[in-house]
Amino acid sequence: MQSGPPGGSGPAEPGPRLRGLRGAHPAASASSLSGAGAEAGCRAPAVAAVLPAGGSGERMGVPTPKQFCPILERPLISYTLQALERVPWIKDIVVAVTGENMEAMKRITQRYQHERVSLVESGVTRHRSIFNGLKALAEDQPNCRLSKPEVVIIHDAVRPFVEEDVLLKVVTAAKEHGCSDYDLEFGTECLHLALKYCHIKAKLVEGSPDLWKVTYKRDLYAAESIIKERISQQICVVMDTKEDEAHVGHRLEEMLKNELNQVKVTSGRDLQQIILEQCYSFVCVNVMTSDFEETQILLNMLEERNLSILYPVVVISVHFLDYKSVPFGQKMENLMQIREFAKEVKKRNILLYGLLIYYPQDEQKLQESLRQGATIIAAIIKERNPGLIGQLLVA
Repeated sequence: MQSGPPGGSGPAEPGPRLRGLRGAHPAASASSLSGAGAEAGCRAPAVAAVLPAGGSGERMGVPTPKQFCPILERPLISYTLQALERVPWIKDIVVAVTGENMEAMKRITQRYQHERVSLVESGVTRHRSIFNGLKALAEDQPNCRLSKPEVVIIHDAVRPFVEEDVLLKVVTAAKEHGCSDYDLEFGTECLHLALKYCHIKAKLVEGSPDLWKVTYKRDLYAAESIIKERISQQICVVMDTKEDEAHVGHRLEEMLKNELNQVKVTSGRDLQQIILEQCYSFVCVNVMTSDFEETQILLNMLEERNLSILYPVVVISVHFLDYKSVPFGQKMENLMQIREFAKEVKKRNILLYGLLIYYPQDEQKLQESLRQGATIIAAIIKERNPGLIGQLLVA
């Protein structure tokens, strides 16, 4: 597969693999592979993947191997594993890692619940690491949980944005065993090795623009920007559904839609369903009679569903202050509990921010406050800056 430059169309859709593919039922993906097999006149092949992850990452210029470098506080290789695990017809994924990093890799698979992953020790070269992974798949021992596949996808541990359609093309090409002299002339060294040792003319499959490799430190920043952009594409505004439609919270929602015209902004009529749909940005509007009740309910639900295993969840707790009826000092004292909540939920990868909007009687001033509030919310969700958590921002 060929790679493209950073800044392509972005990663595969985010979301915990435990809940399947976003926007498609897992069976649909499996049936697409079955259909491809039927068109080729054969049944769908058994597919596995091998990830060589024994490199030292010298070109990155950091002491940590690049496959373990954090992006949004999560190791890079976990994103790659997530992309492969999201494909239901890939049965097993074997990661070849050095002995000194074996325990760290085990902790990653446990922490991020990568259940289809097996580990083997890497070799002194990339090709030796691939060989060790293939050998583990070929053993097919009675007590081994790995089954011998018909097709094995070799994928770099530091290409986190691979998508299913490319993987499907690779598997289909592997079953068809077709190529041209052009592939061998301008392909990678792996194509030549396949011809030399297996007498198979391998086929070169064109990759998508986002199938690029994290090699240098700047690539980590590019990957982080892409991931932030993708997980910020949906915002859920949570409000007490008994509130009147003319409530100021609904006006803030409309401002948000104007501010973020490329982002899906929805109201939280069914919070359970929204969490299942893997929204990672929440704006919680607290009613005038309570200081933190709606936000606390939301935080409890997010923690119960463990939504933040893979990506940081942003929660912006919005409070309206009518300074004519409530003393400013009293309201601020009540709202300072946001700091304590923020410290606690940060341990669970939930970033909590506070936003205080003045609720004056003057319509023009109210409109300006709502507009400023929408701008602040948009900036927080886009940047997801942990340095501001627990702060009470004022619009």
